[in-house]
Amino acid sequence: MDMILDFISDKPWFGLVAAVIAAAAAFCAATSTPESGTWKARIYGVVEFLALNIGKAKEKADFDKAVKEAAADKAEEEAKDKK
Repeated sequence: MDMILDFISDKPWFGLVAAVIAAAAAFCAATSTPESGTWKARIYGVVEFLALNIGKAKEKADFDKAVKEAAADKAEEEAKDKK
């Protein structure tokens, strides 16, 4: 543990890197993923990389749409069951 703390305290750039990662992660968490193929999506991809959002940590742009469709399907089924 002391070796890690010594490494961190000896590197003045470490705080800046940690701040960039934290800011990018906060931005990604607060915003929705833009549609793919737009310039916003390209910039968002860079910000996601800076936030270390890779693999399964990335939000899918179609997730919100899929949730809304599933909710609408369920509502339709419930309406049919009530008849």
